[in-house]
Amino acid sequence: MSEAELVGRVLNGNEHACRFLVAQYQKLVQHVVGRMVLQEEVVEDLCQDVFMKVFRRLHTFRGDARLSTWIATIAYNTTATYLKRNKGRKETDLDHGGVMALEDGDLPVCDMADAGEVRRLLQASIEKLPVHYRTILTLYYLEEFSYREIGEITGMPEGTVKSYLHRSRQLLKSQLEKVLDHEGRTVFFR
Repeated sequence: MSEAELVGRVLNGNEHACRFLVAQYQKLVQHVVGRMVLQEEVVEDLCQDVFMKVFRRLHTFRGDARLSTWIATIAYNTTATYLKRNKGRKETDLDHGGVMALEDGDLPVCDMADAGEVRRLLQASIEKLPVHYRTILTLYYLEEFSYREIGEITGMPEGTVKSYLHRSRQLLKSQLEKVLDHEGRTVFFR
């Protein structure tokens, strides 16, 4: 079913279409919200808020962008508003944050026995990054949005998106090198 058909069915009150829309975009919303807010119970509440807004505003969807971009924008803005209202929490560093992941060539070289540990270290390091870096990395690497689409979602210029991706990879690489060096391990980044 096309996006236009899905939107039309949801707007006509089709319950199956409503459930399909949630199932189709639930992971996207969880990724966006979950990278910006690290508290699981808050993530659940915000995800519900996002879908309530999606259904309330669906009549305004014009189809200029993909439905996923439109929904991710609502998720991003809802979460950013929550963070601004709850200043003083660790994840409210909106001036520097975002989602991050490394490119294949940036991953540490290790034997397969350490792969689970490297994944754990990587996740922990990502969670220490500022919120904008974590968010942008998730949108780029996990959701596979283009620079332009990430700019539409976050309201940032494309150049800023590219810059944040680069900075976040550098920060993550530095964090991982420090941790692994502190543990007395030799690690090489390609």
